[in-house]
Amino acid sequence: MTDQTVQSGSAAPASTLKVGWFGRLLYRSEAARGYSLLAPALIFLGIAILVPFGILVVMSFWTVEGFGFNTTLTTHNYQQFFERPIYTALLGRSLWISSFVTVTTVLLCYPMAYYVAFHVHRHKMMWIVLMTLPFWTSYLLRVFAWKVVLGYEGVINSALMSVGLIEAPLEFLLYSKQAVIITLAHAWAAFAILPLYVSLEKIDKSLLEAATDLGDGPVRRFFRITLPLSLPGVISASLLVFIPTTGDYITPALLGGPDGAMIGNLIQKQFGPINNWPMGAALSIILMFCIAAISLVFILLTLFVRKRIS
Repeated sequence: MTDQTVQSGSAAPASTLKVGWFGRLLYRSEAARGYSLLAPALIFLGIAILVPFGILVVMSFWTVEGFGFNTTLTTHNYQQFFERPIYTALLGRSLWISSFVTVTTVLLCYPMAYYVAFHVHRHKMMWIVLMTLPFWTSYLLRVFAWKVVLGYEGVINSALMSVGLIEAPLEFLLYSKQAVIITLAHAWAAFAILPLYVSLEKIDKSLLEAATDLGDGPVRRFFRITLPLSLPGVISASLLVFIPTTGDYITPALLGGPDGAMIGNLIQKQFGPINNWPMGAALSIILMFCIAAISLVFILLTLFVRKRIS
C-alpha cells in the first residue's frame, strides 16, 4: 500500500505538470489558442486539398495506353502542351478574359461598396442583402438568364429592333467573348462587393475628417487615405474573381461559342469525352501554377503601390 501510494503520488505531479505547461502555453499565446481552435479544420482542409493535388500531380506524368493508363513517369503531356498552339492560345485567352472580368467587376463594384460604406446610415443590412441577391439563385439559372437577354431574339435585340435602331439581331452579343465577359462579371459581382464593403467600412472616419481639416479635397483625400486603406479589400475581391473565372467552363460552354472557349472547356473535355485524364491533369497543373504566379505578382505590385501612396 505504501509503495502504491508513493507511486501514485509521484505520478500525479508529472501529469499535472504536463497539462499545466500546455495550459500555460494556451493562456499566454493568443496565436496558440487560435491555432488550437483552427487545427481540426486546417487538418481536414489540408487533407482534402493536398491529397487530390498530389494525385493530380502524379497523374500528370502518366500517359494513356489503350483503355488504361501507362504509369511510367514521363513529361510527354507537358511537352504536348507547349508543342500544340491551341493549348497555349486557350490558356492565354482564359487569362485575358479573366483579367478583364476582374478589372471590370472591381471597378463596377467599388463605387457601390463605397456608397454603402460612407453614405448609407440607415438600413445598411437591407443594402447588404440586396448586394447579395445573385447568391439567391443558381449559377446555371443566371447563365441561362443572360442567354435569354443576349440571344438573337432576346431582350436587347428585341428592344433595339422594336424602336428601329437595328434591322437585324446583333450577332456579336451571344456566343462570343463579350457574352462570356458580361455573364462572368455579373455572376461574380457579389464576391467582389462584400470584401470591398468590409474594407471600406473599417476605415476610421476621423482620418477623413482630419484630411478635410488640413485642406484636402475629395479627390486628394480619396487617393491619399481611402484607396490605400481599402487595398486589402481590392486584393481580396480581385483574387476572389480572378481565380475561379480563369478555370470556368460552364459559361464559355453555354454562351462563348468557338470564340469564347477557355482552357476550362479543354480540361473538361480531357476528363470527359476524350478520356485523357493525364493530359487533363497536366493542363490543370499548368493552369494552377499560372494563376498562382499571376496572383503573387498582383499582390506584390499592389502592396508596392500602397507603400508608395502611403
